[in-house]
Amino acid sequence: MKIAISTGGGDAPGLNAVIRAVVLTAIDRDWECVGIRRGFHGLYDGTGLLPLGVEEVRGITHLGGTILGTTNRGNPLRWPKLQPDGSVVEIDRCDELIGAFRREGIDALVSIGGDGSLSIAAELWRRGLPVVGVPKTIDNDVCGTETTFGFDTAVSTATDALDKLHTTAEAHDRVMVVELMGRDAGWIALHTGISGTADIILIPEIPFDMEKVCDKIRERERVGRHFAIVVVAEGARPVDGTAVYAERRQAGTSDRLGGVGEQVARGIAQRTGKETRSLVLGHLQRGGSPTTFDRLLALRFGSAAIRSIADGEFGVMVAYTPPNVTRVPFADVIGRPKTVPLDSGIILTARHLGISFGD
Repeated sequence: MKIAISTGGGDAPGLNAVIRAVVLTAIDRDWECVGIRRGFHGLYDGTGLLPLGVEEVRGITHLGGTILGTTNRGNPLRWPKLQPDGSVVEIDRCDELIGAFRREGIDALVSIGGDGSLSIAAELWRRGLPVVGVPKTIDNDVCGTETTFGFDTAVSTATDALDKLHTTAEAHDRVMVVELMGRDAGWIALHTGISGTADIILIPEIPFDMEKVCDKIRERERVGRHFAIVVVAEGARPVDGTAVYAERRQAGTSDRLGGVGEQVARGIAQRTGKETRSLVLGHLQRGGSPTTFDRLLALRFGSAAIRSIADGEFGVMVAYTPPNVTRVPFADVIGRPKTVPLDSGIILTARHLGISFGD
């Protein structure tokens, strides 16, 4: 068997651990592994395939990023093509991609990615390519799995930032607004906000009222707490508005959220008169070495993907269903983003702790 590995979409701590586990588990069966450079670009732009053996994956479990490179541009289902008149149209290159797999003698693909990459994997499988998916996203918004690798590391990074912000906020009697990643799901903001003892958490699942956000800050003022920490998910929106975008979609790309933290900070300053600062943690959440939890989960996912191939079970995603790693059909995953349930225990915990959601 010749197994190809692809890492697509945004990077996440733990990608290299998955690659290592796939390669070593495949070698244990006397199978061959190759990595596709930068998503699927390696089969399009001539950079080709990277042979992966024991030496190539030695000592990479603890490293962030991906030795294969990744990209969130160049979706083969919506590949941007420049027209003679200068306009850009999107074309479908999936059949061309499958042809490249067959020319390279690839028997199966392990596709590591989030909802976008897994959607591509599902379409490749529908068109006849044997594919097993591995869920990857710091946002933890992939349906069918309790958690994704990279999420725990992102939350740990963000919580550490909140710990540091508490001291400077209190020293200056300031309100600090921290914008975190997560797209349309509030998992990172929620877990970070609770763990980092934020006073207000704003998430996409609960549209917020700026007056109620400010009520919490005024309440703290009345009891002598002259600073506040506000955590805002990048996809959060006010009850009378929409999400804030830093960049709208162009050919071959997706909308990029960003800017709601600054918007919230301005609103707080205007309504309360408090000195307010905003911080976008951004790609720091994607970087660094994976936590112990993410390393182990990633290694388990990679090994499970090869076992699924060995069993001849394709069109599935490996998933964490504590305490086991299981398999979930693509049909039960694709197009069903996992958002925070409003009646979940973690939401109730936050409310009992006195955290405001601005509702």
